[in-house]
Amino acid sequence: MLFPSPPRAALAAVAALALSTPLCAQQYPSKPVKILVGFAAGGGTDLTARFIARELSSAMGQQFVVENKPGAGGSIAFAAGAEAPPDGYTLTMISVAYAVNPAIYKVKFDPMADMTPIMQTAQGPLIIVANPKLPVKTVKELIALAKAKPGQLSYATPGQGGTSHLAAELLSSMAGIRMNHIPYKGGAPALTDTIAGQTDLCFNVVSGTLPHVRSGRLRAIAVTSAKRMPSEPDIPTVAESGVPGYEVNQWYGVIGPKGLPATIVARLNGELTKVLETREAADHLRNEGLLPASGTPDQFRALIGKDLELWRKVVTDIGLKAE
Repeated sequence: MLFPSPPRAALAAVAALALSTPLCAQQYPSKPVKILVGFAAGGGTDLTARFIARELSSAMGQQFVVENKPGAGGSIAFAAGAEAPPDGYTLTMISVAYAVNPAIYKVKFDPMADMTPIMQTAQGPLIIVANPKLPVKTVKELIALAKAKPGQLSYATPGQGGTSHLAAELLSSMAGIRMNHIPYKGGAPALTDTIAGQTDLCFNVVSGTLPHVRSGRLRAIAVTSAKRMPSEPDIPTVAESGVPGYEVNQWYGVIGPKGLPATIVARLNGELTKVLETREAADHLRNEGLLPASGTPDQFRALIGKDLELWRKVVTDIGLKAE
């Protein structure tokens, strides 16, 4: 039995469908790509995003443009990214705040279901520093003093409900101590008052803090990562200094909206991997107290999920409410 040949138009449609997936990746991007940032220009997330945007623009032949949408601890940009079309032309640079915010605020997106992970790009610890007049040099000494003076030691952070605040609360919970939180509107004033002795300690990002440690105006007690910083090997970790299992990392990464095609995810992941393997990337991130990160989208999804659970528990335990 002879069957009629398929119409030429049908054959063309089948061929186009077969080729559409690889062509999607090959042709992307064909116009400028926005990278949303939930914080003001000049901060850690913004600087990391601008470096990534510059390098991807060079590597992929189209402009990657940072768009700052500050507010609500980054959640305005996170929500806008979740609502964007899943075509690869709106990406979002997220930080650990993406995992912290849902524990504190009522956000307008599902942090797991409404995104497509692309890649973690950087990570690094926070650093705990003390006014030099405080009679502690180690975490063990800090814990002993805090237990001897419950609620009397004060610590500064860049703000209520931020990663630094929750890192301090996690330490207090794991060590069985109680300290007095003094929130500031940014890391710089928190450091200034710790240097002046208005507060005893400060939990802050490494980049803005290390110059004060090197000048002797502040004493480094520990970093919050599981391993010591390669650039500062003399500063111990909290975990090795008396609180086993303690780990808090500041991290950054790129996500897209739910439904982003796998071919585009793979292309971006591959280009980001190449960027982060360069010496220039390592030098840039080191200046921010960070290390390049990489990995698969699934690994990044697992990290986000793990931190969502961690910070939800910490927030619940301390009874923190949005102001």
